[in-house]
Amino acid sequence: MARDERRNLTRTPNPAAVVAVLAVAGLSSSFMFTLVVPIQAALPELLGASRDDTAWVVTSTLLSAAVITPIAGRLGDMYGKRRIILVLLGILIAGSVIAALSHDLTWMVLGRVLQGAATGVIPLGISVLRDVLHEDRIDSSIALISATLGVGGAIGLPVSAFITMNVDWHLLFWIAAALGAIVFVLVTWIIPVSVLRSGGRFDVVGAVGLAAGLLGILLAISRGASWGWLSPPTLASGIGGVVVLLAWGWYELRTSEPLLDLRVAARRPVLLTNLASIALGFGLFASNVVYPQVLELPVESGSGFGLSLLSASLIVMPSGIVMMILSPLSGRLSRAVGPQLLLILGSASIIAAYVFTLLWSTEIWQILVANILIGFGIGFGYAAMPMLIMRSVPASETGASNGLNSLFRSLGTSIAAAVVAAVLAADTVPFGDSAVPSPEAFRISFALGAGAAVIALVLALCIPRRGHREAHPALPE
Repeated sequence: MARDERRNLTRTPNPAAVVAVLAVAGLSSSFMFTLVVPIQAALPELLGASRDDTAWVVTSTLLSAAVITPIAGRLGDMYGKRRIILVLLGILIAGSVIAALSHDLTWMVLGRVLQGAATGVIPLGISVLRDVLHEDRIDSSIALISATLGVGGAIGLPVSAFITMNVDWHLLFWIAAALGAIVFVLVTWIIPVSVLRSGGRFDVVGAVGLAAGLLGILLAISRGASWGWLSPPTLASGIGGVVVLLAWGWYELRTSEPLLDLRVAARRPVLLTNLASIALGFGLFASNVVYPQVLELPVESGSGFGLSLLSASLIVMPSGIVMMILSPLSGRLSRAVGPQLLLILGSASIIAAYVFTLLWSTEIWQILVANILIGFGIGFGYAAMPMLIMRSVPASETGASNGLNSLFRSLGTSIAAAVVAAVLAADTVPFGDSAVPSPEAFRISFALGAGAAVIALVLALCIPRRGHREAHPALPE
């Protein structure tokens, strides 16, 4: 064991400092998703590529986040969560520098793939909390770290917009690299070495199989609209991904040291929570796609309010602030009434947000109210999910189980990105020399977001109140 690790083992970590550092790490990693939103429309000109090709700048980050997160969780359980967090932050820094130096599509996509790996920091951070904090502090701290997945994107959007409006866009990636470096130092300094490790042999075949299957399915979902939903590439990717995952599941159930213990993942509270994560991920990302477009499209088109990107992002930002403020309340509510009720409240709040927008969306303040309701929904829902998971899995499975839950959230965001983009592209109205989404297309998107939240609500109601009686749960009831 290295000298700095032995030193970390002998000191008592400051709980507030641990939570603060992990929260900053979560915010920095989730910021990567909205980092390029302000320059997305200009990417074809900036990188000298077609619009269809530059879509990979966004898609590649979603794909890498979904694939790497559950694998990183398992590695954290085996070799130490702090160590894997540092590895992921190092990958984030490398990807940010590559993107900052890039002027063509290939290098930019490579940088964005590496940036997506940082998403694994959030579930690993939640697992660290379980290892180092007193039981009385765990719920509130988990709520805060889990919320950063939504907070970082919402707060980071106006920052990105301001930077791109005033300086060279490459500065976005230099700032991302600087954030990664600062967090790397803070984690090294503050976060103690992980002493709870599962050991064993890393399941390389399982990792490759999971990555291949997920890539196939997510490629079909994210690129189906541009490739054609019934085109050979889409069908080959989607069907091939399903076949690979089925074979992967068969293998995981028969190997002695699997990447993911599917028997634990199949427990009713874990399975239902993960399925609800897909629906909540859809609800969150649909709002990230739709509301900014409604705010930014010209008034003359009949579909928008004509705000600048910076102004629109300031209307969206309060949802992230609400998520952050709710974190302490979510923890206290979880201890008082249980995380299942939090998930129910979160789902109901997202339903209310989209129904409100369907009924009233003619004024900017109404869009602001809807985003605040989204903030309540994600703040409660994202706080509840890791608590529900960790009450039903053994302590040795915290990293892998939280990573799997993050994977399901990413699956929901990828589905939302594909479905909403297809809806908005299919129903347009002419405006100038181009076409923009029609008001009806936005209403359909709002209805889809509400429908996803209804599914999450139904799944939350079906979660057993007492959960699985794990002999040594990662988080006691």
